[in-house]
Amino acid sequence: CLWHCCCLFLLMGEQNRVPLARAKRYAINPLGYKWEHFNITYKITKFPNTLSKNDTRKAIRIAFNKWSDVSPLTFTEITKPNKSADIIIGFYTFNHTDCWGSPLHPCFDGLNGELAHAFLPPRGEIHFDNHEFWILGKSRFSWKQGAWLNDLVQVAAHEVGHALGLWHSRDPNALMHPNATYTGQRNVAQDDIWGIQRLYGCLDKKRVCDPWARLGFCERRRSFMKKHCPQRCDLCYEPLDAVTTPTSPPANVKIKVVPRGKVVGFRCGTKNTRVPPKVSWYKDGEQLVTSIPGYISIKGRDLRIVANEFNEGTYTCRILRRGSVVSANSWAIRLKPERSSNNS
Repeated sequence: CLWHCCCLFLLMGEQNRVPLARAKRYAINPLGYKWEHFNITYKITKFPNTLSKNDTRKAIRIAFNKWSDVSPLTFTEITKPNKSADIIIGFYTFNHTDCWGSPLHPCFDGLNGELAHAFLPPRGEIHFDNHEFWILGKSRFSWKQGAWLNDLVQVAAHEVGHALGLWHSRDPNALMHPNATYTGQRNVAQDDIWGIQRLYGCLDKKRVCDPWARLGFCERRRSFMKKHCPQRCDLCYEPLDAVTTPTSPPANVKIKVVPRGKVVGFRCGTKNTRVPPKVSWYKDGEQLVTSIPGYISIKGRDLRIVANEFNEGTYTCRILRRGSVVSANSWAIRLKPERSSNNS
């Protein structure tokens, strides 16, 4: 099963990969959207068919706690029907909210396939596919049901990361990596901590951090202080030397310069084939597994993106037949410089 940037998918079969063009690391949403307060509320408005309300609430609470343990954020469930909350959570089937009316907001697809998706702050929504078999426990395949039983804690924890403002990480050990369910990652890793603290800062967990720092513990006991006093020792964020610059796009790439906000479409290959080809899409060398609500829509041979800072980059489609690449096309998307409002 594979995670999508704001969606989670369950896929069977071998993945085709290309080498990463950038260093593995967390990614924050391109516009820096985040909650402006730390005491965030959430509300479950529709419950799943396969899990009791109590177990659903427990799984969602555990998922939120994974992030409150490593950030200044606190999360409180709202249960009163007439009271609103920051993040609305629901289990839906097929068409829900406005997914048929918006090409960049995917609908659910029944059993298996897409499992869940989330939206950035301040929209604050997490949707789960109610056709799935949700459980409180590790994901596993049920021969009796003939379907995957999906760990709601793991799926929810990944989607909560998106609802707080995180994109996918390039670190394969991270909870926010798109393949987190495939690797069995259930807890936040150091890369996830760097990402969430880059957005919201960090907290010292001990009251004696100042005396320890004055004793030189920030230098002499760095690992200890990083765990208990990251703010006092300025150890909250990823070191700058861990970040590398992207490599240049290939020379044969078609370059498109487009205005911010424009929807750009690509089509891979031709339709006139007896056997539909297997198409894989990549951005800057990393495979795009699923659509990203509001940013990227993938439907077989067709890819659509909204031009913005996050979506700038090189997109490549590869057509495979019998396991071999038969053709590939690439497009580089660059934002058109905006005109200054001041006319001199």
